[in-house]
Amino acid sequence: MAFRPLHDRILVRRIEAEEKTAGGIIIPDTAKEKPQEGEVIAAGPGARDDAGQLQPLDVKVGDRILFGKWSGTEIRLSGEDLLIMKESDVMGVVEAEAQARKAA
Repeated sequence: MAFRPLHDRILVRRIEAEEKTAGGIIIPDTAKEKPQEGEVIAAGPGARDDAGQLQPLDVKVGDRILFGKWSGTEIRLSGEDLLIMKESDVMGVVEAEAQARKAA
């Protein structure tokens, strides 16, 4: 896929939630909510501050992130449903997943 977000925007692929609860209850498709967790698959260069200096993003490609329920704009690229959002919509990076990937 050849897509490059501009400024402080990122392209995110949603990570599907588990179909079972911790207690073993299976959640039907109609009762599922959209996942609020995703993986960054492309990131822009960053935003410019008042002085015109480029401020790089805190997230990078491959990071697993948490974002708000109504964050971003849904798009379809190469047959895949993705989200474009500003970095400010990201609530945080899931560090345990990032560290596990680095160790592998």
